Amino acid sequence: MDEEDLLPRHRKPQKKDLTPLGVAELEAYIGDLEEEIARARAEIGAKQKQRSGADALFKR
Repeated sequence: MDEEDLLPRHRKPQKKDLTPLGVAELEAYIGDLEEEIARARAEIGAKQKQRSGADALFKR
């Protein structure tokens, strides 16, 4: 058994140290985060649409 097997699977990722980053790097980092947020929102929308279809199918 590995030590990783004992750790919780859904840990929050540690926050990135922003202190050494310059303004341009911080702006790029924000852009990356915004892209990830958009990707997560799209996945939520797809799952909600799928759920609505399933609900409509089984609720007669």
